[in-house]
Amino acid sequence: MSRVCELTGKGPMVGNNVSHANNKTKRRFLPNLNEVTLLSDALGRSFKLRISASALRSVDHRGGLDAFLAKACEDELSTKALKIKKDIEKAQATA
Repeated sequence: MSRVCELTGKGPMVGNNVSHANNKTKRRFLPNLNEVTLLSDALGRSFKLRISASALRSVDHRGGLDAFLAKACEDELSTKALKIKKDIEKAQATA
């Protein structure tokens, strides 16, 4: 399973461990990913997603999964999140 946020596209970054003697060795900074269940108001069901903690705060700040996906850029979303976004748009268009 890749270490990439399904909503924001955040992935691992690389950098250096720097010792007191200024020796540098490569290291990876991994995103803080959590498996969460988010509820869609438009569809009336829940979805299990693997998202970063910062994305979870953004979802809460924007007012839920529907509002977050409405503003989200499509190239950052995973295929699962893209399908959810299309379903939400379809449900809101018919309602």
